[in-house]
Amino acid sequence: MSDAEVAERHWTKDLDGEPVALRPAEPAALIRTESEAIEAAHQIADLARAGASQRDREGRLPLDEVHALSQSGLLGISIPKEYGGAGLSYAVVGRVFEIIAAADPSLAQIPQSHFVMAHLIGIAGSEDQKRFLFGEILKGLRLGNAAAEFSKDPVSVMKTRLTPAADGYRLNGQKFYATGALTAHIVTVTALNDEGKPTISFVERTTSGLRVVNDWAAFGQRTTASGTVLLEDVQVSAERVIPAYEAFTQSPLGAIAQLLHSGIDIGIASEALKDTIHLVRTYARPWRDANQQHGYEDLYSIAQIGELEIRLHAAQMMLARAGVAIDEALTHPDEDSLAAASVAAAESKFLAADIAIQTSNRLFELVGTRATLVEHNLDRHWRNARTHTLHDPVRWKLNVVGNYYLNGIKPPRHPLV
Repeated sequence: MSDAEVAERHWTKDLDGEPVALRPAEPAALIRTESEAIEAAHQIADLARAGASQRDREGRLPLDEVHALSQSGLLGISIPKEYGGAGLSYAVVGRVFEIIAAADPSLAQIPQSHFVMAHLIGIAGSEDQKRFLFGEILKGLRLGNAAAEFSKDPVSVMKTRLTPAADGYRLNGQKFYATGALTAHIVTVTALNDEGKPTISFVERTTSGLRVVNDWAAFGQRTTASGTVLLEDVQVSAERVIPAYEAFTQSPLGAIAQLLHSGIDIGIASEALKDTIHLVRTYARPWRDANQQHGYEDLYSIAQIGELEIRLHAAQMMLARAGVAIDEALTHPDEDSLAAASVAAAESKFLAADIAIQTSNRLFELVGTRATLVEHNLDRHWRNARTHTLHDPVRWKLNVVGNYYLNGIKPPRHPLV
């Protein structure tokens, strides 16, 4: 079967010519153990790494890779065992994101909101909603994001509305940074109800009035398709609406979101550092005052590689630590455990963002001018790091952590902490 024939089995196109995911012809694999999840993550990474640089150059979406990711069973590993999932720890989920992001950070970012929304289903959905939506995910269906809005208003201001209708509700509004929406089977739309409280609607990608525009034009994370979702009188049944306004007080939902972003940043850093070491050993020339034959013998280069490795290992350890804190908050949720999870996630995010920027920047200094040649496309590491680490301001992580340890003030709980 040709690549085109394989693609036709998994995707069709909408009226704008954009890809629309078909329901999987076969159910996704079922992952049961941590070792199976890690092995599957490495398999997806091997698949994605081969064409990641070329996809970045061309702005080509990783459609085959997205399908393979969902069919691998990885998108169901956080679903509780009582609903058919593996119920794996978030320490493992974070590691899975790191592994995939090292190969292709765009591919890793596409399902980030999928995991956040899967957790929200578990804490705020009814039993019927859990059984249905978890069942869909385990079959291989993907959830996409339609939450943020492109405006000059504060982040907390939202204009998208969910209003009652005779057959359920109607959605109207416009979303941006809608990562995963284009390649999703179900788009999760955040909107305010008549009481001004946030809700999440689970809307089929092909629903009339819902349009996904592939207008993402950032210099990094080019193939996430994090563009626009337009909502014009979109019908949604009451059974597909979940009240989200209590979710952040009941669980470490925001910390989970931050954990996954940290995993992506660390993945970018690890791949950039791996490329740096390879290129320093292969191409770097020693400075004339070094009195060495090879660039990898330069004492200053050796020291900088050592520093970057230490910082990377610290970020990886903090990612695992944040995962453990989140798992503890899920097992014994109270004000103290939830606060500890948020702080641990903030600490992880700070170190992850820092090492992603550091490694992708120092690559050029250590390798030299040869690293800037377009043929290598090494700037994709920096572009991806710089773009993804802007997801939310790291400077506020320092404030959260400092206030917690210095003044005993627990962090607020919302999607960003």
